[in-house]
Amino acid sequence: MSKSDRKTRSAEWFGLDGKDGFNHRSWMKNQGLPQHLFDGRPVIGICNTWSELTPCNAHFRIIAERVKRGVYEMGGFPLEFPVMSLGETLMRPSTMMFRNLVSMDVEESIRANPIDGVVLLVGCDKTTPALLMGAASCDLPTITISGGPMLNGRFRGETIGSGTHVWKFDTMVRSGEMSMQDFMDAEACMSRSVGHCMTMGTASTMASMVEALGMGLPSNAAIPAADSRRMALAHMAGRRAVEMVREDLRMSKILTRPNFENAIKVNGAIGGSTNAVVHLLALAGRVGVDLSLDDWDRLGHDVPCLVNLMPSGEFLMEDFYYAGGLPAVIREIGDLIDKDALTVNGRTLWDNSKDAVCYNREVIHTLDKPFKPQGGIVVLRGNLAPSGAILKPSAATPALMQHRGRAVVFEDIDHYKARIDDPDLDIDETCVMVLKNCGPKGYPGFAEVGNMGLPTKLLRNGVTDMVCISDARMSGTAYGTVVLHVAPEAAAGGTLALVQDGDAIELDVAGRRLHLDVSEAELERRRAAWQPRHESYERGWARLYTEHVTQADTGCDLDFLVGGSGAYVPKESH
Repeated sequence: MSKSDRKTRSAEWFGLDGKDGFNHRSWMKNQGLPQHLFDGRPVIGICNTWSELTPCNAHFRIIAERVKRGVYEMGGFPLEFPVMSLGETLMRPSTMMFRNLVSMDVEESIRANPIDGVVLLVGCDKTTPALLMGAASCDLPTITISGGPMLNGRFRGETIGSGTHVWKFDTMVRSGEMSMQDFMDAEACMSRSVGHCMTMGTASTMASMVEALGMGLPSNAAIPAADSRRMALAHMAGRRAVEMVREDLRMSKILTRPNFENAIKVNGAIGGSTNAVVHLLALAGRVGVDLSLDDWDRLGHDVPCLVNLMPSGEFLMEDFYYAGGLPAVIREIGDLIDKDALTVNGRTLWDNSKDAVCYNREVIHTLDKPFKPQGGIVVLRGNLAPSGAILKPSAATPALMQHRGRAVVFEDIDHYKARIDDPDLDIDETCVMVLKNCGPKGYPGFAEVGNMGLPTKLLRNGVTDMVCISDARMSGTAYGTVVLHVAPEAAAGGTLALVQDGDAIELDVAGRRLHLDVSEAELERRRAAWQPRHESYERGWARLYTEHVTQADTGCDLDFLVGGSGAYVPKESH
């Protein structure tokens, strides 16, 4: 039997004789579907995260229609289905709390239905890893299309970036440099088109990871959402999905260790978000690839940052696309990557990028004259983070990369909010701000509160950065000398839980060290007296999540979701 003649999975529904096949076909026909669509052609499920509560993805109905055109052209049968959507800007307490839930939604929706191949429509931060994780657990032929970044923000002649300028303008208001009226006027100027954040935040980083992993077509990362070429790419993704089913090109053939290593190196070259660390670790766990936190340091730390984009630089994703996009970056670091890594279009990553041209060296620098010497992620260890913590050097202040200071401790986010602007708070620019109980279990949901705003009294004195340490995450649009993802987290009894005001903390980025200068005997005394502060939940997803979520160093998946179950055909329903 040739690949093109292989019996489709969907034939177990639509190709049956008798009452079962009758039922499956007949009820589908109430949508006006003609008989020939049930003739054994590949059924392509279009997994859509459209929602008006997820503004980054609010244009996905249009993208889905363009995918369908491509599927029909190649003789496939497209069927769109919804899954829970994660809107970073609205959801509380954190979209990260629901990433694994959505992955379950995706996995079970694919497995339970007559689907032969999948197109994942992703955009807002957690929609990308959630859909990749869920689909990977089924391991069908799958292709990803990102929704694309917004057009550049513009405010009174200045280019402004989503997220990044929120933090900047908020600091300016608090320090008295900007009026509240100007702050309000900037709102409509930042988000002026469809699409996700146009900085190199988590959404743009994960769109880049899709392309670097080989899970999306070339140029997926950077085409603006409002650009007609984004629609053309969606059309071509639909065409390719049908071909992938006929070739039996499954996710497990693409998501190999070389592909993950390439993605880590690309993340360094673009100065990508720290959030990529936890997402790629979780995705690797779903496909059985042995990827560790230390791989991020070993493979990516010394990769220079070539891309001059906010929050680490000056430009935005629209400029990045015009400059050549991710293919131009991959060509520039060609000697660092595995050139034989396979991608969804059947070609290698290098084949897709070797002829790419850079049109603007202010945006995409060369490897020998990089934008910043280090773009990757540093992994720190020590008695304060036995299982590891991370820092993004390209977003940090060089003078603070080796620092010793007195701890100012916030027991949780509410304690921080109540205390940070107290004029009597004993703090100066040499201190180390420590935030506890904001990790996977503690918040719960591992919220993006690690980039703590500085005390107003210090901002007004011209202080712009301090060392901050927490078990939280940081928005990909944020910046600062911020140590994140401390593991084990405080709520799990990690050493972070034992830090007290006045303790000396040493940060040594070059030495990969994060040390709490307190004797082991004193730490044991504090540990004996320690009581968990995080809430316990009696029902629902919150209970399941807090009881089963793993720590940051392994990706924060649920312990029972690691690995996959494949796409076996379940028993009949009647």
